[in-house]
Amino acid sequence: MQLYAERALLDTGWADGALIEIGDDGLISALTTGVSRPPEGCERVAGALLPGMPNLHSHAFQRALAGAAERRGAGEDTFWTWRTAMYRLVEEIDPDAMEGIAGQLFVEMLEAGYTSVGEFHYLHHDRDGRPYACLTETSERIIAAAERTGIALTLLPVLYTSSGFGGEAPAAGQRRFVNGGERYARLLDALFSRHARRPGLRIGAAAHSLRAVTPGELDGALRALRSLDAHAPIHMHVSEQVREVEDCVRWSGQRPVEWLLEHADVDARWCLVHATHLSASECDALARSGATVGLCPTTEANLGDGFFPAAAFLDAGGRFGIGSDSHVSVSPLEELRWLEYGQRLVHRRRALLASPGTPSVGRRLFEHAARHGADALALPAGALAAGRRADLVAVDTSLPALQCREDDGLLDALVFAGNVNPVRDVMVGGRWRVREGRHVERDPIRRRFAETLRTLGTL
Repeated sequence: MQLYAERALLDTGWADGALIEIGDDGLISALTTGVSRPPEGCERVAGALLPGMPNLHSHAFQRALAGAAERRGAGEDTFWTWRTAMYRLVEEIDPDAMEGIAGQLFVEMLEAGYTSVGEFHYLHHDRDGRPYACLTETSERIIAAAERTGIALTLLPVLYTSSGFGGEAPAAGQRRFVNGGERYARLLDALFSRHARRPGLRIGAAAHSLRAVTPGELDGALRALRSLDAHAPIHMHVSEQVREVEDCVRWSGQRPVEWLLEHADVDARWCLVHATHLSASECDALARSGATVGLCPTTEANLGDGFFPAAAFLDAGGRFGIGSDSHVSVSPLEELRWLEYGQRLVHRRRALLASPGTPSVGRRLFEHAARHGADALALPAGALAAGRRADLVAVDTSLPALQCREDDGLLDALVFAGNVNPVRDVMVGGRWRVREGRHVERDPIRRRFAETLRTLGTL
């Protein structure tokens, strides 16, 4: 396949007349710029062409809760009261519901310009906490939803054993999440055996958080993963809430990121999700580690988490990607916008996440999140270049907010001007999945989602 774009953002910068050749493996095999006329039979892309955005942190089933937990109860409403509402939803979801919700979510992601997703998947078992006959049953449903919709998937099955630091027994609402070390190793082995060579699918591992696993269990999970794939990605929630930081200090005498950097081999394979509450020394050390921080600004705002020190982290050379997490928003542009806006509210200044080398805030945010989000998912994506996946997004430059905006000015307008979705066409792995703003299977997947919601008694 050949594509031609009059204007495209390549890994080397903006280019005119980009001719992109795509192999049968879904990778970009060649890329030529300065082409004045496309060759005969070549498809011309409408609008400006950008790399697709990775979504590095998702809990797919929580799409069914978005907007349904916004009423204040009798007492103070916090992250922890929201978690109780989420656990009520957990009680209702079976594998069919999981697949129906994930399918709808992945369609929404693709139509918004996300082309890959890291699914932080911890709802493993039946309602009473017993494993399904197929240990990987709910994981298989996530994979099936991704395959049907066409989104690239990095599946991150989660180890979850405890309700608090030091190995506290799990609560009743967590029973569907729990695997011991031996069973978790079997789950990983089964997923790698069945899916390791499937195109568009990568298998990694996640530990839910330091409060949900013991040090020994974390070490065991990492050994199991390394025996299967030494380069597989490793994800973990960390320092999302002040209470979590305080509990970690009482347990270990150290803050969560401080403890993790001292006791685990944290490097470029790792993605630490949220990392909201960092000391200055943790911020610098985390930036030096090479790990990616997974930022989810709309969820972090919705749950009242706080503001990640993004300006200091980037100044220290840190790497970040973005995720939609609980899916109160499924828009990469809104995540990027609120990442910058959060810093403006904290520091009462503007354009904090620009840099001397990239004075455009929109471009720096977009390129950084695309490239390092792909790194965190262990996918050869996040930029338009030979050897990378053909994960491409064409934006409609005829929209009023984008007219007469070019290059970095276009990216600034995409992130900061208007709320109309500008995504026109989306390609994943060399196949068009969204045309003129609509996913090719939008209607049947939406009908299944509506039927699924009607079966969930908590909503």
